[in-house]
Order: sequence, then structure tokens, then C-alpha cells
Amino acid sequence: MEIGEILGDALVYPFHNIKALVLYLILGIILGIAIIGTLVSVSAGVAIENIWAVIGSGVIGIIISLFIVFLINGYQLDIVKYGIQRSASAPDIDFIRQFINGVKLFAVQIVYMLIPIIISSILAIIFQHWLSGIISFIVSIIFSLALVMAQCRLAKTEDIGDALSIGEAIGDISRVGIVKLILVILIIAIISLILYSIAILIAKWNATVGGILFGIIVVYVLFFNGRVLGLLYSDV
Repeated sequence: MEIGEILGDALVYPFHNIKALVLYLILGIILGIAIIGTLVSVSAGVAIENIWAVIGSGVIGIIISLFIVFLINGYQLDIVKYGIQRSASAPDIDFIRQFINGVKLFAVQIVYMLIPIIISSILAIIFQHWLSGIISFIVSIIFSLALVMAQCRLAKTEDIGDALSIGEAIGDISRVGIVKLILVILIIAIISLILYSIAILIAKWNATVGGILFGIIVVYVLFFNGRVLGLLYSDV
């Protein structure tokens, strides 16, 4: 599919299943309030120099946020899967399976982020000059793109082993088209940045309203991103 077709489809796709959208919007709103509330609570704790308030609010906020993020990411993987199949319908809600898949995705993300860090550290010891920086940057870009492909592989099979097949994930980059992939990721990043910036500006005016809007945007962007990635990977 052409980039224009992919983006046009993905922009309206979140509204194909109003029931799921509303439910996950509610979760997104809770997520947004949890994040904003945690930041406010931690800041207040720091201001009054109460370490227990900082730790307590931080831990509770992180636990709630991670739980909701896993659920939303698990549903997003199903959206990616439907995109790969080029299905116009929306996935059913399956909290347990989608939560587990969200945890799988989190584990995959950690692996794909850790490897470039380890490689960069080794290179810094071996070369100890600007060459290590250039190689590290290239490696980071490759693994960032491979992570996108790994997410699609996980969505397609729900097998974490397929997602962690790094060589295959890197090979998928060329099969999709590296220029096309980078361009689509940049467009997604720009659209997401604009939407998030709006929410942050509103949060400065009103934390509650900003938190609610932030949660709504988080869910919409995740649904949008999932559809884009699925359609993009459907050509592999």
C-alpha cells in the first residue's frame, strides 16, 4: 500500500469499533490522570521534602500506569494484526490475553533497547573516539527499526520467539523498504508530537482537563500507530 492510503485508513480506523474505543479511552483517561497526578504528587513531596510521599506516590502511580499500558498495548497488537490481514473490522476485547501480550511486548522492547546499549558500551571501550559514536548511532537506528518489525512479528503470531528473532526482524526492514519505513515513522512521530504538545499545554492550564485529554490522545495515537504498522507490514 502507498503511504497516503495507509495514513488515510489509519486516521479513521480508531472509530471503527466505538465500544472498544470508548472502553480504552476510559483506561487512557485513567492513565493520563495517574501520570499527571503522580507527577504533581511527586513534585509536592519534593517541595515539602517528604521522601515517603515521593516514593509512595511514585510507586503507586507506576504500578497503575504499567497495568493500563500493558492492556492498551496488548489491544494495539491486535490492531496491528488486523492491519496485517487488511481487515476493516476491529479486534474484540480480551483483557487477559491482551494483558499478557502487552507484557510480552514490554519484554521485547527491553531486549531491543538493551542490545544497542551493550554494543555501544563495548565500542566505547575498544575505539575510545568519535568512530564509536558513529557506529553506535547506526546500531541504535537499526535496532529501533528492527523493534518496529519485531512488534509486527509479535502481533502476527503472538510468539515472543518470533519477535526476538533479531536477524529476521532486521531482514523485515528491507522487505518493507527502509526509506518507506523511516518516512512513515517520522510522520507518525510528528502527528503524535503535535497531539501530545496540545495536551501538555492544556495540562499547564488545568491538570485535570490536561490529564483527561492526554489519556484520550494516548489511546487514539496507539490505535492509529497500530493500524499504520499493520498495513505497512502487510506487504511483507
